[in-house]
Amino acid sequence: MLSAFRSALTTPDLRKKILFTLGIVAVYRIGAGVPSPGVSYPNVQECLRQVEGGQNSSVYSLINLFSGGALLQLSVFALGIMPYITSSIIIQLLTVVIPRFEQLKKEGQSGQNKLTQYTRYLTIALAVLQGTGIIALADRGQLFADCSRPVFPDSSVFTLSITVLTMTAGTAVIMWLGEQITERGIGNGMSLLIFTGIAARIPSEGSQILNNGGLVFAGVCVFGLAIIASVVFVEQGQRRIPVQYAKRMVGRRMYGGTSTYLPLKVNQAGVIPVIFGSSLLYLPDLISRLIGTGAGPLQQFIGTYIVDQSNPVHIALYVLLIIFFTYFYVGITFNPEERADEMKKFGGFIPGIRPGRPTAEYLQYVLSRITLPGSLYLGVIAVLPNFFLGLTGAGNNNNFPFGGTAVLIMVGVGLDTVKQIESQLMQRRYDGFLR
Repeated sequence: MLSAFRSALTTPDLRKKILFTLGIVAVYRIGAGVPSPGVSYPNVQECLRQVEGGQNSSVYSLINLFSGGALLQLSVFALGIMPYITSSIIIQLLTVVIPRFEQLKKEGQSGQNKLTQYTRYLTIALAVLQGTGIIALADRGQLFADCSRPVFPDSSVFTLSITVLTMTAGTAVIMWLGEQITERGIGNGMSLLIFTGIAARIPSEGSQILNNGGLVFAGVCVFGLAIIASVVFVEQGQRRIPVQYAKRMVGRRMYGGTSTYLPLKVNQAGVIPVIFGSSLLYLPDLISRLIGTGAGPLQQFIGTYIVDQSNPVHIALYVLLIIFFTYFYVGITFNPEERADEMKKFGGFIPGIRPGRPTAEYLQYVLSRITLPGSLYLGVIAVLPNFFLGLTGAGNNNNFPFGGTAVLIMVGVGLDTVKQIESQLMQRRYDGFLR
């Protein structure tokens, strides 16, 4: 890996792309520290110190994780990339439900551009809703627990509206920065911005764990390395189904007759089920805070069994939601019948399996078998750090440096970026048979 990076830096085109990507990342991190208008920056910092970084609540911990801590500082980029992720998932799900979206998906690049435009519009709408909810919590004093200092010295409707508008514009800028990285840089822009936000929190979270003792810090480092190694091992695992293409004559040329394979990853759904499960578990607490139920029995039940990430009920619900969303997401993103029809159209078949419906049934059988260990792997990785939250003092899983969501995203983005660098190096360093 180090040799690949060294070769990339010595190649002019790749060096330009890498430097451009690093420049965009620097702009993103600078914007994450710029306070929004109307927000009292000293009061926000004091509230952060009083509640130890706001880690005692999990309503916004996932958004705060993706934004690199910018949410709790109420900065211009406070909402981060979460609205874009949510809108992308929603549009992808709607392609199965709405025939118009399914038709656009099959139209190629033009249809994909139209779906991307719909995703942008939905991102802005979700940013407005999400920003309004966060500002409402901050104005009521519920964003920072046990902090008496006012976050908004002037809590007029005009001031709060300007703050929401600024955060929405920040989300639009982040979306544009991510697209610029994808077009002119290295790797997937949105994924790299998420990676940057998570990596920016590791030093502060690591120092907090170090304050609990050197032995605990060493144990967390060993535990984190074991999780990373296991994630890399499973993320690289795949079931390769052999595919044979029959020979066919087109004019005077003969095509086909080759052997290849159809790769089915063990973790076909990626980190999407973890995000879905986390979001659903946060909704009850968020709704109860917004409607102001106070300290009633419903709020106590939610705080004890839903919010507390070390509670067995929370862990069981989290694992079940991850398993459910893994099967659900894989079922809507991988259609065995379409794959079987494509193979039959181009003269491909699986040895020992008849083309058409038998091939689709075989693919469905293999996919259902391989999705089970993939969903269990996601569930175990996501909830395993929950058992050590009391020792690390991290407050919740998402603030834990090697928590399930964080390590899955960082390892996945890191592997994908390295593969893209190596593929571009192979394109530029291919010498052929004769030198």
